[in-house]
Amino acid sequence: MRFNTRLIHDGQPADPLTGAVNVPVYLSSTFRQAAPNRNQGYVYGRSGNPTRAVLEATLAKLEGGSTGLAFASGLGALTTLLESFPSGSRVVSVDDVYGGTWRLLEHHRRQFGLRVEYVDMTDLSRVRAALAEPADLVYLETPTNPLLKLVDIAGAVRLARRAHALAVVDNTFATPALQHPIDLGADIVLHSTTKYLGGHSDIIGGALVIKDPKAGERFTWLQNAVGAIPSPFDCFLVLRGIHTLGVRMRAHGESALAVAEALSGHRRVRRVLYPGLRSHPQHALARRQMSGFGGMVSVELEGGRRAALRFLKGLTVFTLAESLGGVESLVDHPATMTHASVPRREREAHGVTDGLVRLSCGIEDPSDLADDVMRALKGI
Repeated sequence: MRFNTRLIHDGQPADPLTGAVNVPVYLSSTFRQAAPNRNQGYVYGRSGNPTRAVLEATLAKLEGGSTGLAFASGLGALTTLLESFPSGSRVVSVDDVYGGTWRLLEHHRRQFGLRVEYVDMTDLSRVRAALAEPADLVYLETPTNPLLKLVDIAGAVRLARRAHALAVVDNTFATPALQHPIDLGADIVLHSTTKYLGGHSDIIGGALVIKDPKAGERFTWLQNAVGAIPSPFDCFLVLRGIHTLGVRMRAHGESALAVAEALSGHRRVRRVLYPGLRSHPQHALARRQMSGFGGMVSVELEGGRRAALRFLKGLTVFTLAESLGGVESLVDHPATMTHASVPRREREAHGVTDGLVRLSCGIEDPSDLADDVMRALKGI
């Protein structure tokens, strides 16, 4: 079956008890046992839930892994992932990383002995150099948040494999509708299902999809031990969102391209970051590695923070809010919002300046979104 058909049918059979087309929401925290350790596959809601099981099976099939695991948030998924690495483990991470990921690595896990090195992974020679020292985990975002850099997944994974390191890809921005990291060699895919997979800004969730079945067993044990699991209703909402992922990602891409083209060349704009533009440094890689360019656009404005704040104030269709990936268009000022926990010096060294604005382009009419950013530019 083709991808859009699989979004409706993969791992989502009709309910065997009633024939319900949509997966029922099983709100039970515990399950009857015929005798001790004799059950129907479920014992306690943290360890497993029928609604969650369907979501996890669907995620595994869409990403091409053996095991899917759902979590209460993307950071809950990452926390559980990091629990598999003991004190002294070394992580080589992409430098332009989501602010919450940076906060978890820097302000929390370092105190427990995790060593982290940040690398500009657009240059694989830098990844190779970083892996000259033994590493346990190579952590990628591609496209990155918020600078929309692309990493050659297959190339980075080959280097990780030679170094005997686990390769993990945060696929939140691209989703399996546009990119398949496991097919390119990745060991694990991470998602904030809050974003495009849920798609409607009404749930918080996360996921891991693991390639190797034995590793999947280990992470399933950790999911139960750590306990950062989502509610059955949130699992149902993510499943609902997945049904329309294909058509939504096409619409997000059309909106983003219209906004990026409108911004390009304007005298108030220093640079536009969107993989679908030929001006993007990794545009060729995007065409090779992805089947679309996504719904995220970042723009750096002339005039720094003052210009950025005036631009934000001038928008009427875009809503100023954290998060992304919903059907409605959202705008974010990374320096003071999603990446505020990153020290200014480090943030600016990576290119996240006070003049940078991140746009999550929704599925409104692309012309309305392009008109909105042009009106806001006039107000600077």
